[in-house]
This record gives sequence, C-alpha cells and structure tokens, in this order.
Amino acid sequence: MTNERPQRPPRSPAVAGTFYPREKEALLAAIKESFLCERGPGRVPRKTDELPARKIVAGVVPHAGYVYSGPVAAHLYLELGEARPPKTVVILGVNHHGTGGLFTLSDEDWATPLGVVPTDRELLKALGRPPVEIDARSQRLEHSIEVQLPFLQYLWGNRFSMVALQVTFMDLPLLTEVGRIVRDATAGKDVLLLSSTDLSHYLPPEEAAHWDGEALRALQTLSPGELYETVVSNDISMCGIAPTTALLSALEDRKLRIRLLKQGTSGDAEPMETVVGYASLALEP
Repeated sequence: MTNERPQRPPRSPAVAGTFYPREKEALLAAIKESFLCERGPGRVPRKTDELPARKIVAGVVPHAGYVYSGPVAAHLYLELGEARPPKTVVILGVNHHGTGGLFTLSDEDWATPLGVVPTDRELLKALGRPPVEIDARSQRLEHSIEVQLPFLQYLWGNRFSMVALQVTFMDLPLLTEVGRIVRDATAGKDVLLLSSTDLSHYLPPEEAAHWDGEALRALQTLSPGELYETVVSNDISMCGIAPTTALLSALEDRKLRIRLLKQGTSGDAEPMETVVGYASLALEP
C-alpha cells in the first residue's frame, strides 16, 4: 500500500473543437497555416540546434478563433520561437464569464490536444498574494489563456511551464497592484509575460480602425494609466484592458521598447459588416 495521493487531473480544454481543432494533427495544421497564410508572417519559426537568447520579455497577443486571430498572433510567436524558451510563461487573461474572484490563479496543469503544460508551483505560490487568490474553477470555461497554449507548445514542446492569471476589469489602482505583485514575484526569474486581449468588438471596419488606433497609441506609451484612461474614457471595447494594464504596471520600472508586429481584424478572414480588432506586440529592452 502507499500513502501517496492520486495525481490531480489537468484542466480539460474548454474551447478545443470551437476556437481551434480538437484533433492533434488538425490543430498542428491550423497553427502552421496561421504562420504561412497571407495574413501571417509567411514562414514557420526556424529550427536550429543553438537558439539565441530571448530578447522579448513580454508580449500582447489576441485570443479569438484561430481562423480569425491566429495569423496576427503568429507574428509574435514567430519571434518567440526563434529564441530560447523561458522557464515559465505567465499568461494574463480576461474574465469573460465573470466567474470566481477578481484576480485568480489556476493551480491545475493545463491539457490541450498537444499535451499537458505543467503549472510552475513555486511561481504560483509567489503570485498568490492578496488581492490575487488561487481559484482554478474560475478559469475552467475561459478561452483567453487556453488558446495561447497550443502555439507555445508548437514552439517549445514540453520545455516550459506556465502560470495562468485571470484579471477582471476593476479600477486602475487595483490593476496596478496586481501588476506590482507580478513584478515582485517574477523579479530575477526566467519568465515571459503575455497579456491576452482583442481590441474593439463588433464595430464597422472604419470605426474599429479608429478606436483600435487610439488604444494602440496609448499602449505604445507603455503607461498603464494612459492605456487605461484612453480605453475607459472612450468606451473602447478592448476586452483585455485589465490584464494589459496589469502587464504594463508589472514592467513600468524597466526600460523597454514596444513594437507593433501586426494589426488586423476578423474582417480580414472573411467579409463581415462589423469586426473585432486584433494586434500582436513585443516588449523588449
């Protein structure tokens, strides 16, 4: 007999078969198509025995169905895939469903059709300071973090771990405090930060282009306050304003530049009267 507790099963994918294919080979083909299609970067990451050190410390990436936002996301994942993987990726996601606490961590490992991504338990513990709490149930229906994982697995296989942090929209001081917790917990560690967000939602293309431009202008100042106030005061329907504000707050004391890698909308995939906006951006020294 043994006193060992049974291993806890990983979180099951919530949007496999809808946002991305459920079957492994179909999923790999969809990811490859995101890289190779006309809206993508035009190639997959080069595979070499000696990858250079990673310069990108953080990124902003969309989270819609792969047919819509996958090619935009692929521009960031191309650059990440041509450098050494981090030990851990902290993904700051949206609380689309309004479930659970305000700022929650998942202590589960996460399964996708490409395998299981382990959660970094040490970093999880460091991040679990009020107002951030562990509440895996609050994330079980959420797609904004999940859809990033197959791309990361495509790049790095099982050579990385993760922490999932779901950030609910609140006032600026609270989001800034979450950012400070992320900053303190990740200081000196080999961590990549990702904020998962789409831009304006269901607007005519010309209107979406205007408001997406305003949000991206504010984002490129690297000021969490500038981004937050621009989006809130103009009622821009950027669903990931909360995690992106927290991301910028976590990095506020670092000297970084930000590069807009690709911008697009759902209307680039097929004709539609109203569109959702997407962008991928990289932050580096």
